[in-house]
Formats: sequence, C-alpha cells, structure tokens
Amino acid sequence: MSQKNVELIIGKLATDEEFRRLFQADPGKAVQELHDHGVELTRSEVAALVATDASVFDRVAETLDPRLQKASLRSGTYPSPFDRRTS
Repeated sequence: MSQKNVELIIGKLATDEEFRRLFQADPGKAVQELHDHGVELTRSEVAALVATDASVFDRVAETLDPRLQKASLRSGTYPSPFDRRTS
C-alpha cells in the first residue's frame, strides 16, 4: 500500500499547485500534513520525498496539459492541501 501512496503524492505534486508550493517551502510539513490525513509512508519513503529536489515537480507540471492541473488562485499563501474552502 505504501508504494501506492508514494505514487499518489507524486501525482499530487505534479498536478496541485498549492500543495507543490507548500512542499517547496517546507517538504517535511507537507509530508506531515499528508500523514495527518491518513496517508501512510515508511520512514525511508518520507526521507526520500523530503530529499527530492522540489523543482523536479515544477518541471513535470510545466509539461502536463493544463486541463490536468489544479491551479491555485491564491498567491503567496501555503494553505493545507486538504483545505476545502474555495478561493
């Protein structure tokens, strides 16, 4: 199940601009928020994600069709990726 969660997080980083910003600002906090919402990872997976160059996900996002992206209408804020409020 853990590999599935890694794939979920990588997909979220590639398609969710707000979560990507949070991850770039504080990878440990971003991963902790996922954990707090039930996404289970091994210590090794957490360490690998936190050690990953966050700019990789920007480059992936730039190559994706915009229709697959969850764009952010907020600027400079880093809300929880699970915040359900609308902008």
